[in-house]
Parts: sequence; C-alpha cells; structure tokens
Amino acid sequence: MTNWLQDLRYAIRQLRKSPGFTIAAVLTLAMAIGANAVVFGVLNGLILKPLNVPEARSLYSIERASDTNPTHSYPDYLDLRDRNHSFDNLAAYSIIQVAMNSGAGPSLIWGLEASSNYFDALRIQPYFGRLFHASDDHGPSSAPYIVLSYAYWHNQFHDDRGVVGRIVKLNQHPFTVLGVAPPDFRGTLVFVSPNFFVPMVNHAQIDAANDLNDRANGWILMVLGHLKSGVTPERAIADLNSIGSYLEKTYPKDERQMKFLLARPNLLSEHFSRPLSAFLAALMLLSGLILLAACANLGSLFTARAADRAKEVALRLALGSSRKRILSGLFTEAVLISLGGGSIGLWASVALLRWLSDWQPFGNFPLHTPISADTKVYALALLLSIISGFLFGAVPVRQVLRTDAYQVIKLGSSAGAGRRITARDLLLAAQIAICAVLVTSSLVAVRGLMRATHSSFGFEPHNSTLVGADLRMAGYSTDRVPVMQKRMMEAVAAIPGVESVGLTDALLLNDVNSSNVFADTTADLRPSNAAAEAYTYHISPEYLHAEGTTLLSGRAFTWHDDINSPRVAVVNREFACKMFGSVENAIGGYYKMPDGTRAQVVGVVEDGKYTSLTEDPKMAMFLPILQFPSSSAWLVVRSSGDPQALAAAIRSELHKIDAGLPVVIESRLDEIGAALFPSQMATLSLGVMGGMGAMLAITGIFGMAAYSVSKRMRELGIRVALGAQRKQIVQAALGRAFKLLAFGSTAGLILGLLASRVLSDVVYQATPRDPIVLAGVVLAMALLGLVATWIPARRALSVDPMILLRVE
Repeated sequence: MTNWLQDLRYAIRQLRKSPGFTIAAVLTLAMAIGANAVVFGVLNGLILKPLNVPEARSLYSIERASDTNPTHSYPDYLDLRDRNHSFDNLAAYSIIQVAMNSGAGPSLIWGLEASSNYFDALRIQPYFGRLFHASDDHGPSSAPYIVLSYAYWHNQFHDDRGVVGRIVKLNQHPFTVLGVAPPDFRGTLVFVSPNFFVPMVNHAQIDAANDLNDRANGWILMVLGHLKSGVTPERAIADLNSIGSYLEKTYPKDERQMKFLLARPNLLSEHFSRPLSAFLAALMLLSGLILLAACANLGSLFTARAADRAKEVALRLALGSSRKRILSGLFTEAVLISLGGGSIGLWASVALLRWLSDWQPFGNFPLHTPISADTKVYALALLLSIISGFLFGAVPVRQVLRTDAYQVIKLGSSAGAGRRITARDLLLAAQIAICAVLVTSSLVAVRGLMRATHSSFGFEPHNSTLVGADLRMAGYSTDRVPVMQKRMMEAVAAIPGVESVGLTDALLLNDVNSSNVFADTTADLRPSNAAAEAYTYHISPEYLHAEGTTLLSGRAFTWHDDINSPRVAVVNREFACKMFGSVENAIGGYYKMPDGTRAQVVGVVEDGKYTSLTEDPKMAMFLPILQFPSSSAWLVVRSSGDPQALAAAIRSELHKIDAGLPVVIESRLDEIGAALFPSQMATLSLGVMGGMGAMLAITGIFGMAAYSVSKRMRELGIRVALGAQRKQIVQAALGRAFKLLAFGSTAGLILGLLASRVLSDVVYQATPRDPIVLAGVVLAMALLGLVATWIPARRALSVDPMILLRVE
C-alpha cells in the first residue's frame, strides 16, 4: 500500500508537469467512454431492460408468427384469454387519441384503451383512488371510467387529489375519474407514455364505432400476460397454436394463419425491434472502434512520453529501482487518466441520456424513452475506464523492459531511434484505419439521407399544411359528417393565399389501410382468390392538387362522384400495371372490392411512398370520400402564405363554425418527420461517430508528426545548412506520417467496403460502394492529414540551422 501511494503521488506530479498532455488525454477518453455509455444507455433502456411492471421477466406479448404482427381482434383476444392454460391472465390494449374536456375546453391527448382486466393482469396498484377491474365490465359501454397517469395528473390537475370522482368528457361522452396510476408505471410500450387509461368495453363511445366484436378487424395493438409458474414459452406457444387451429376451423371464412409466437412486450413487436436492435448494435460496434482508436492514440502518446523519459527511466534503473516498480508507476498514471476521462464522459452521457428521455420530437404524441443512466451504465463506464487505462498503459511496457540504462545514459534519449517500424507507427496506422471506417459510415449515412429526402413521395410536402379535425370527437353523427366537412373545406379555401384544399381519411407515409382487390372476372371473393392487396385512401375532389400528386392519365374526382353515383377509383401506376397491364389499359377498366362492388378506374396517378421510405413500389387506390364517408379525416391545404399566419387563420375560421371542434394543425414536413426520423437519427449518430474519429485521427497524426519533427530538429538544421529544398525538408520530417496516413486510410476504406452490407442495413439506400462516398472518404482523409500536419510542417520549415548548431 505504501508503494502504491508513492506511485499515486508521483503520477499526479508527473501529470501536473504536463498539463497539455493530461488535458488532451483526459478529454480524448471522456469523448470515447461517453459515446459508449450513451449508446449502451439507449440499448439498455429500449432493448435489454424489461418493462417497469411487477415480475416483468414472466411477461410476454402474443404475436402472429406469419408476419410478427402484434394486432388481434377483440373476439380473438377473448378466445385466447378464456381458452389458454398457460397464462395467469391475458390483457389487451390499444393506443388512442381523444378530445378531453375537463372544463377548460377540448384538448387532444393520447392514452390507452385497455381490457377491463388490464391492471389486474399486470398486477399494478393505484397511486391513489382505484383502478378499473374485470368486475367493472358488464357489457358494451358499461364502464365509463378513466384512470389518469401520474404525469398527466401532476401537470394538468396540479396534484389535486379531489380529481377522484370528477366527471370529464371524452369525445363529448362523460367519464368518471377513478384514480391515478403509480408514478413509475408508464404503460406497456417503452416509447409511449399514455396520459390516461379507459376500459375497452366503452370503445363505441370513445371511437364512435361499433366494430369491437368484428373478428376480422385486428385493431387491438397488443395482447400480453404473465406466464404461469413452471410454464415454458415453448409450451405456451403450443397451447396458443392449438387455440389458433380451433379458430381457423371455427371461422374458415377469415382464412387467417393463427400461429403464434411470444415476444418481450417492449418495442411494439419483434418486427419493429429487430432493425432497431441491429442499428444500436452497429452503433455499439462503432463506439467500440472509437474507444479502440482513443486507446491507440493514447498508447502512441504514452510511447512517445516514455521515449522522452528514457533517461529518467535509465537513471532509476541505475540507482536500483526495479522494472516492475517503474511499470507500476506508468500504469498508475494511465489509470488515473482513464478514470478522469471516464468520470467526465459519464457525467456528459448522463446529462445527454436525461435530455433524450425528456425529448418530444413528435408534437403532442407522448413519446417516452426510458433511457436514463442506471447501475449498468455506471458499471460499464467504470469497466471501460479501467480496461482503457491498462490497454494504452501497456503499450510502452516492452520499451521499458528493453531499456539499457548504460546505453541510454551514454547516447541520450535518441538511442534506438533508427528502427524503421515501431509499435507507435502500427498503432497510429490502426487508428487512422478506424477513423477511415468511421468517416466512411458517416458519409454513407449522409448520402442515404439525401437519397431518402429527395426520393419521390408521391406528393409534394412543401407549402402544404395539414388540419386534423376528427368530427367523431366533437359528437357529430354519421349523417352530419359530409355536410360539416364540406363547410370546413369551403371556409379554409376562402382564406387569402390558399390555393386548394383536399380531404383524406388517411395520410400517406402515416396511416395504413389496405384492402384485397379482385379481377373483374372473379366470382368467388374469398381472400385466397384476391388478385392483390392495395393501400386504400378515401379522398375528396381537389385532394390530388392539394397534395401535389401528379395525375398521369384520366381524371380526378368531382363532387358528382357521390354515394348515388357509380363506384369509381383513381389508382397508382403500380396498381394499373399489375391489374391491367399498363396505364393506358387501366382507364375505364373495372375491378372488384371484397364486398363484390365493381369499381371503374377513371384516373391513374404516380407511385408514392405509403408506409415507409424503404418500401418497394406498392399498389394503392384512391376512392371518393363522398362514397365512403369518414368522420376521421385530414384537410390538406396548399398555400403560398406564411405557415404560422395560415394556421391561426384556419383555427379561427373552424372555431367560427364550431367552437368545440378539437383541431390539430401542422405542416406536412413536420408530419412526415416520423418517416424521416430513422434516417435522420442514423445520420446524426453516425455523423457524430465520424466526427469523433476524425478528431482522434487529427490528434494522433499531429502528435506523431510533432514528435518526429522535435526529435529530428538537429538533422533538419543540417539539411537546411547543406541546401535542402523546402519540399525535401517536409518529406524528411513528415514522410513517415504521410505514409502511415495513406496506408491507414486505404486499409480503413477496404474495411468500409467489406462492411457495406452492415452499413446498407443501417441506412436506407446507402452503400460505401457509391463513387461519391469513395471520393468523399479520400478527400476527407486528405484534409485530415493536411490539418494534422500543418503546424509540424511549418515548424520544420522554420528551422534556423545557426541557432541549432550554436546550441550543439
């Protein structure tokens, strides 16, 4: 212990003597360890960490094995709940948006519509008041109750415990507040923090629909429950599949594949969690490369530092100190630096994780990311700090063990400087290669985002505003909806600056509605005989113009295409080619809907993106909303005016028509932000990684070049005195640095090419084989080398041989 304390005091003195080296080393490690802590914190919070519910390890969600689809119809849920022998209880829930009025006017909020046994199945206890239970369920619309989340109660009701028993209105229907959920319970999806919970049996009041008992309507988001003690997931799947076989035989007209699998109920479904897990794993790999690059950087600096202190080491050896004691001091110094860097990096990562946890990128949607730092993040930071210290501290070990005290004292610290390739050179080359991989990945991400944002959406998002006004939330009956919607369109169209206004029941790149379509000659309309499945949108006249969708052939809808006129449709190019062979043949052609209705194609529009930017061309059809009325619809407003002034004018005009109408107004660009969000986050994350790698490469090359120039000042002075040209001086001083830069960059670019499949999985339509990416990597690495060697080159060219020779 005495020796260790002496080593500690000595290491502190040595680091205080070199503040520049100490600060650079600590900040380098802080950046690398902080990056690893942030990525691991996100991975831990979204993937590894179970839901914050009692006995979360035994909680599973049920998905359909055919497409890892988590949705189930309510009747199917009831059969699974009542017939299984593997779960203690099964609950179901769905994310909904309602207009809540607690006395100050309606406001749109998000919550969960859950089965009556939801809290019972999850074993959740109230914060105060009570929760709804299975005993409250007495049939449809029998439980007009609401449970508030703790956060919503705290923010909107200001911790008023008198809220229990109060009547609030949801979509104009009265609901009684039963109680408040506990603070640490935020639902059963890690990225959604609902504001309230209501019983699903009141679906007709909340959603103004009577489809709760429609077995073909899979609108429930998730079914989940705790496995019974001693029941394995494999046994539970077999049990569920036996129920699925019963349902297939009992309801053959649905022709569904009722095979199931179990998944952890954290990220919507396995279909969603797999790409996110792959992306986070790729980020962990890249952050690990950054840490390796930082260790290589510090290892080369420690080697240079050991070379500078060679005479000191030799003197200590000559005076009887053991090599073990000297190495102990070096490792103590390295671990001190790593612990300092790890502490700063952990502090920064905790602050960033806290900010990410509170981040709300999607307006009023209650996004929740439980990624605050926990003991695992702290443990990882400590472990990486200690490992990093020993890694870069071990680099000069061989150099110390081979130190010849007599030769060093006799010849000076330059003894042994004639070796061609050193461990420091290899470390720097490896660091440059890692940097090239990181720069490649960041440029791949940028290139992929550019392609994504400039691809054809099938609509023009610029100068477009969306107005959401769900009439069912305002209490409008079905027969009053079309008249009110037309009044709204006319009122908005009269605003100065508005060019056109359209209406749709589903937004491209947001809502997903699909339907089977059949050839006109098909008589048996079972799903297996369908010609294809097409995305379905119900739109008004002027919608195509308001959305900026190009009409390739035929006509758009008119106000005469109403419920009393023949069924007509506008389809996209993909639909026309697959169903009719070509755009020209599609005009005037007929196809059949699942109910047997014949629809005539009157127009063909361009293909677009309907669910995601990464999808292949899909079939889509647009039907007149006058023939298929919908109370849930969006106004699409195209205007050349100021968006904020337009939003205020729209809100004012609609409230003149109905002051109780809940309205959401947002730009089209903001709305498609959810579709662009994965590409944007990938680009940002990989760009930060590339920037870190570039900074480490600059410091590494600079350190090597500066050290090389400082050790060869006398030689450079002699060369200048003998008449060497400036080019020759630079080549002599920095030739090795340039060679290492070229070698490391080439190796890194090759590694990037070999990793092209991984990178293309991370970012849509991106690959390192892109010529622009290749050229960008070469240019970026050349610029990094120029920046890193600029100051050492100027120092080498400013050598005054007279001063050096006088010193000698």
